[in-house]
Amino acid sequence: MVEGGKAAAGAVLGAALGPLGVNVGQVVAQINEQTKGFAGMKVPVIVKVDAATRQFTLVVGRPPVAALLLKEIGKEKGSGKPKGETIGDVSLAAVKKIAVAKGADLEGRSEDQRMNQVIGTCVSMGITVDGTDPRTLLKERTGRGAA
Repeated sequence: MVEGGKAAAGAVLGAALGPLGVNVGQVVAQINEQTKGFAGMKVPVIVKVDAATRQFTLVVGRPPVAALLLKEIGKEKGSGKPKGETIGDVSLAAVKKIAVAKGADLEGRSEDQRMNQVIGTCVSMGITVDGTDPRTLLKERTGRGAA
């Protein structure tokens, strides 16, 4: 996990890539280039190295839903008491944007199911959706309520 656009050639990367003969500076530069759009968020990055050719490829994941929600509301962490303390509000459009951005990383097959997963994360973080308690919204959207 690296902070978007701020990877550094520190002990972790150096120790892992140095013995393989990979140019750590090039790896860091590519990581920063590919993650700059996620500034301020932790992003999962996998570096795959072909030991024979010393070539590397990067697999950059997407930040967790919780990180995307926190960025949307401008907070650094969720509520410690999500049932009683609200830390912010997101629009349904923002929920949809996050669900689309996460895509296949989420379990739902349809966009609505993926949106419901994002709304479920709002429940556990103390975030309302368009001023509505996310549990109420899930009940309306699914007819069942939050699990």
